[in-house]
Amino acid sequence: MSVFGSLNSGISALRSFSKGMEVIGNNIANVNTISFKGSRIQYTDTFSQVLQQSSPSPQDGLGSNVTASQVGLGVEISTVRGLFHQGGLTATNQRTDLAISGEGFFQVVDTRNNNMAFATRAGDFRVDDRGFLVTNDGLRVQGMFDGAIAFQVHRDGEGNISFTKDNSASGTIVPSKIGDLKIDYPKDEASTIVGPYDPANDPSRPPLYFTSLTGGITEEEARLAAPDLVNYSISPEGEIIFFLSNGDSFTRGQVMLMDFHDSSALIREGRNLYSGFGAAGVKSISPDGQPGLATPGRTGLGRINQNALELSNVDLTEEFANMIVTQRGFQAGSRIITVSDDILQEVVNLKR
Repeated sequence: MSVFGSLNSGISALRSFSKGMEVIGNNIANVNTISFKGSRIQYTDTFSQVLQQSSPSPQDGLGSNVTASQVGLGVEISTVRGLFHQGGLTATNQRTDLAISGEGFFQVVDTRNNNMAFATRAGDFRVDDRGFLVTNDGLRVQGMFDGAIAFQVHRDGEGNISFTKDNSASGTIVPSKIGDLKIDYPKDEASTIVGPYDPANDPSRPPLYFTSLTGGITEEEARLAAPDLVNYSISPEGEIIFFLSNGDSFTRGQVMLMDFHDSSALIREGRNLYSGFGAAGVKSISPDGQPGLATPGRTGLGRINQNALELSNVDLTEEFANMIVTQRGFQAGSRIITVSDDILQEVVNLKR
């Protein structure tokens, strides 16, 4: 009997709207999760039972076309789509808290698991015991690093040692490598450079260089007297700028971002991490011309806000409205089953 079709429709409604409540519940549960991106469930009708096929009008013009007669067999889930629009920003007092204003994701790498890469919008980072900028789980933030400052070191007639920033070709040392970001300033790794800088001869790139030593100064003396790091900041373009005790500053590294053609294709891995780069389609261009990391504030990427975090983009008003609609849909689906059962009961009672 056709009443069984209505039973199946009611069951499909209960099944689909139950999953819809799961999506809404997950959104509401993560309303206070840093950088959480909500999801939206979309429904579609299933295939229909054809009672009568449609046909065009006859060629002789003596009749009219025939419309199709179909009975739907219920509802199913079309997709659960991630919503990656901007969440609100909130100010913090933590220097390593970073928020992206606009498009893009941070890239982090799990060095304990074959350097597996993930994307994240959560910028609640910290500096670990080795100086790396990492997530709360120890995944290392990616970007350009190994920038340095070069000094010409002098001793005056009174024996005082002074440091003059070298802005010549031999002293121009900017971040150039892409890899794990470090916020460190180990003075004991300083080295003396003579002539233009050649990264091939010094791949480690310490943060401090002496291009010249005059007045009988030894490298050890220069190292001990070198300016100390007093503060650092991260610019909207992601530059990690070190400020030294003598008033000089230099760019030690740069936080980079990545973006995707279809962010909704990313796979949620938990802990605010996303994978599935292949399906999402990486569209950022790295400095070496390959798809990957790019400079914040360029090529459509957002800018970075230091001392801030991005909040969840879940709108509670919208979620509660969706909850009401979903609840009523579930309730109506259950009534379909109840009424269909009553009809079947009447059929059974035909034989007494």
